[in-house]
Order: sequence, then structure tokens, then C-alpha cells
Amino acid sequence: MPTLILVRHGRSTANTAGVLAGRAPGVALDERGAAQSAALPARLAQVPLTAVVSSPLQRCRETMGPLLDARPWLTLHIEDRINECDYGDWSGRKLAELSDEPLMEVVQRHPSAAAFPGGESLRAMQARAVDAVRDWNARIEEAHGPEATYAMCAHGDIIKALVADALGMHLDLFQRISVEPCSVTAIRYTRLRPYLVRLGDTGDFGSLAPREDGGSAAAYRDAAVGGGAGAA
Repeated sequence: MPTLILVRHGRSTANTAGVLAGRAPGVALDERGAAQSAALPARLAQVPLTAVVSSPLQRCRETMGPLLDARPWLTLHIEDRINECDYGDWSGRKLAELSDEPLMEVVQRHPSAAAFPGGESLRAMQARAVDAVRDWNARIEEAHGPEATYAMCAHGDIIKALVADALGMHLDLFQRISVEPCSVTAIRYTRLRPYLVRLGDTGDFGSLAPREDGGSAAAYRDAAVGGGAGAA
């Protein structure tokens, strides 16, 4: 079965503003995010892609723009089932403000029980994303063979949920996974099991260095809902 290259969208204006964007329209890549997406074609230059799939949101489509420009023979396929989690009434609110919500502790400790007011549950989010990948795996294999590779651009929580599924992890453990903006995660699917062969690879290990303000440790105290802004 095919190999899936999961790309989290580049850093967005909402990431830098500390806002949980959700599905709000008009959230674009910021300057750093645009630079991250511009570097993506070179990072994937040796990977033969048969298709490019994206969440419908602007920040994902912008992230895939340079890659598609570099490979004009590829078409962008929009997949609604890998859209950002529907955070409902939480959408557009500051993450710092949401940290005081009682539901946030559930999101952190028991995410399989978390359902956002006016939105969807994390369980429903994972189920639709996993269904989308299974369907695309079958579609790519039928069209291009079992050794084919394709790219899919999505969101932090979506990618973490797909990684948890690939590893056979309960959703309650998915907050232990971290994927930075424009990071590359690769999952090779086989008849017996998926293999996680890359996780959150940015090609930059600067985020592992201690920060003078102590922020690197604080950043991992709670998992960033929506995925976080990545290294400064």
C-alpha cells in the first residue's frame, strides 16, 4: 500500500497571534510560514509524488502552492475530511484564555471524551481523518500501484490523530505527539500494519535548544490545541 507524506501547514497568522483559528476563514501563512512552504519543494525533491491532497483551508492550500509550482503536472485535490477540527465556540479565541476552561483539562488528559461546544468531538475528528486516509490509500494504489507516495497537507491535531492511529495508540495518548508547522511526517502503509518512518521532521533541530526565557520546557507542559506555532 502507498506511503503517505503528511505536511502540517506552515506557520499562520493565528499561530503567531496565539489564537485557536479552527475553521475561521482568512487565516493565511505569516512571513515565516511562507518561507517554510517555499523551502518544502527542496526538502521533498527526491520524493516522487503521485498526488497532492489538502484540507480546504487557506493556510494548507498556501503551503502546497510552491510544491505544486515545482511540479506543475500534479493537481491539488481538496479533501474535506482532513479539515481542521471544528472547535465550535472555541474558534477564534485566545489560547491563553482557553487554558482556564474546565474542558481544557479534558482535552489534555482524556481527549477521547472531549467535545467542543458547538463543534465536534476529537473522536469524530480522528474517525473522519482516518477514513479519508484509508480511502486515499486505496485510490492511490489502484491508480499508481502499491509503492506509490502521495502528500497530504493538514492540521496539527489531524496529523497527531493519524499518527496515533498508525501506531495503534489510544486517542487519549495523542497529546504526547508534537508536529511543528511545515513539519513532514511519513507513514508507510502495508497489508499487515502501518510504519511510522518520519515524525514531525522540520530539518531544523533548533527548537531542541534551551531558550533563555525557559520557554522550551514550558511549551511542553500542556499540548497546544491546534498544534502550536513551533520554534521561534
